[in-house]
Amino acid sequence: MIELKTAREMDLMARGGAIIGALYREMAQRIEPGVSTGELDRFAEDFIRSHDGAVPAFKGLYGFPGSICASVNEEVVHGIPRDDRTLAEGDILSLDTGVVLDGWCSDSAWTFPVGEVSERVEALLDTTRRALDAAIAAAVPGKHVGDIGHAVEETVRGSGFSIIRDLVGHGIGRKVHEEPQVPNRGRPGSGTKLKEGMVLAIEPMIAVGTWRIRTLSDRWTMVTTDGKPSAHYEHTVGVTADSPRILTTAADATAPAS
Repeated sequence: MIELKTAREMDLMARGGAIIGALYREMAQRIEPGVSTGELDRFAEDFIRSHDGAVPAFKGLYGFPGSICASVNEEVVHGIPRDDRTLAEGDILSLDTGVVLDGWCSDSAWTFPVGEVSERVEALLDTTRRALDAAIAAAVPGKHVGDIGHAVEETVRGSGFSIIRDLVGHGIGRKVHEEPQVPNRGRPGSGTKLKEGMVLAIEPMIAVGTWRIRTLSDRWTMVTTDGKPSAHYEHTVGVTADSPRILTTAADATAPAS
């Protein structure tokens, strides 16, 4: 069942989303060669909890051990942060995290270059960011979930990159994962019709090589089967009568509690 949200409820989700946005601004200053994903996880948890009432949405969710998913290079999603996972020059790091504040969830992912990356990887990041922008633009009342996926496909078409097919975005609200699913491929006019009040976590995942993925023995980390890099960008987006509303921006980020 899809739960529609009021404008006030979207405002509440945006408060948590602003914390994520502010966290990623801080993370951008800390992601460098030699830093471990375990260090970044501890910083993220402390940062989130420094905001009155905010808690990490992912820690303990389905048993996940971290406050962030930290996925490096060929790791598409759900990378477990570890002290022995150290970043190197030329890596890319996809961070995915959520916040629960006043009973409402927000969810966002961003892929960061570690130092200088290759031109091909930079093109991957650019294409995935543009795919997210196009997908968000399609999230308006009267369109369908298929229009969102189609917008991703049209952006990626001709790039030589592949859309990860087996992972999808989702509705979000009181729970991190709600209906509907939001695939990154689709036909215009197909799937669930979008209505004012829906809130969606839209998250293109694009790879340099194959779209095929597998899960590692830790039962969490999903990697491309050919070992080539993958990028992941995500915003929590409200469907409104005026225009899509991004709820995970840092524009109105609150200061950490003293």
